Amino acid sequence: MAERVIGVLGGMGPEATLAFFSWILKLTPAARDQDHLRVVIDSNPKIPDRTAALLHGGPSPVPALRQGIAGLRRAGADFVVIPCVSAHAFLEELREGAALPILSLFDVTAEAVRARHPAVRRVGLLATTGTIRVGRFQERLAREGLETLTPAGEDQELVMRTIYGVKAAAGEADRRPLRENARGVAGRLVAAGAEAVIAGCTEIPLVLSPEDLPVPLFDTLRLLAEAAVATAGRTPRAGVP
Repeated sequence: MAERVIGVLGGMGPEATLAFFSWILKLTPAARDQDHLRVVIDSNPKIPDRTAALLHGGPSPVPALRQGIAGLRRAGADFVVIPCVSAHAFLEELREGAALPILSLFDVTAEAVRARHPAVRRVGLLATTGTIRVGRFQERLAREGLETLTPAGEDQELVMRTIYGVKAAAGEADRRPLRENARGVAGRLVAAGAEAVIAGCTEIPLVLSPEDLPVPLFDTLRLLAEAAVATAGRTPRAGVP
């Protein structure tokens, strides 16, 4: 199969997009520049806030996202990936009349949990309040027979502060308390019965790692990168730390 060009609709936030591209590079089997995949990235941090749109009637991100997809097509992309979980609340709307096919991060994650840890029946989800209230991620997980636990009240507020803190904090020292926040909330989900935890916002893997938890952690950035490499026609490298 001929290689396909990956179109990345990013910037939500910019560092998550950078981490996503890094995963594409790490997961692509390559010994020289020419062995890597062609990737077209539109990192557009001006796209309206997805949580504000979902919860508070803020400006819809859909028009800007559609413009981005059209721009990726003009630039030569064959399909689109969006390294932002909250944006997937608008996925069906985006797919209507889209210029390119769009991979679903919800599908990729749900299928990975079921395939890699078939005994898991209950997962914890760290995500924006918008993603959780819309419920589409949980619905997709339920189709794989997975029950979803989400943080209660104050813990969900802590998740949101952590996500926006990651977007604002550039220095490692600034992120230490954010790491503790993420570990604490994830740990309480595990104590409540979660057999795995999903980093359901693309800022979460920037402050939470598998070593922080006694159960599997599913990094949505990495999983989407694996799917992008495979869809582009390459077999993702196995065993990449």
